Amino acid sequence: MQFLALALALCASSPVTALPAKQTPLPLEDPVKSPFPIHHSCNATEQRQLATALQETVTLVSHAKDHILRWGNESAIYRKYFGDRPSLTAIGAYDIIINGNPETILFRCDNPDGNCGLDGWAGHWRGENATDETVICELSYTSRRPLSTMCSQGYTVSQSETNTFWAGDLLHRLYHMPAIGQGLVEHYADGYEGVLELAAGNGTEAVHDSETLQYFALEAYAYDVAVPGVGCVGGEDEEEEGDETTEEPVQDDQDETAEEEIPENCHTHEGGELHCI
Repeated sequence: MQFLALALALCASSPVTALPAKQTPLPLEDPVKSPFPIHHSCNATEQRQLATALQETVTLVSHAKDHILRWGNESAIYRKYFGDRPSLTAIGAYDIIINGNPETILFRCDNPDGNCGLDGWAGHWRGENATDETVICELSYTSRRPLSTMCSQGYTVSQSETNTFWAGDLLHRLYHMPAIGQGLVEHYADGYEGVLELAAGNGTEAVHDSETLQYFALEAYAYDVAVPGVGCVGGEDEEEEGDETTEEPVQDDQDETAEEEIPENCHTHEGGELHCI
């Protein structure tokens, strides 16, 4: 009896441990800072992915610019894509993305024009609807890769699409913006072989061709950073054989219905991939 009384007394004198209060999320302060404004229509995960991707775009073009500043038009990679053209224009095309005013640009996710509902659309420049805005569709978040996977998973510069990586894709999209492209960076060549032919002609277009600027940045990064001194250009002979046996018939099938299925503000790349501005 005395033991029971003592136990009860000890329990009564012991402090009662309070249940933990309901915790509220304590987000890190700006865990990922985007170099360009992102619309509130993008949810938390979309904002984080897009901000990271835009940072990688700046990383890609910063390296491209640094490569040219160091080697000028004596770089073998530079001459491959830009021929004998002076390097000033190409440097400027990259520098404006690094140091231009970002406040005139907006990336959004709410599909205001309904184009994200169309098959194969990963994003688009809004054009006359809003010249300073680009929409990023859900397909981008499931299909684009980070630069850390450069030269892996079968990727080669010559045989893979320029939009394989977020950085390459967003670079193209940024050049559609009037504040970045300024009507000077346009689409003059299509695909790897197309940009090489453009450079070989030594015309003025190569240094302000959107596709060429993408390919140069990707190859310079692959050669200097991803696999230093080696890169991953890919076998051009294998590409030509593949075109003869597999890719051309597919492209021909798509060309038959191109006028009916491809909107006016779109075009197809090698392999039939649809790109819309």
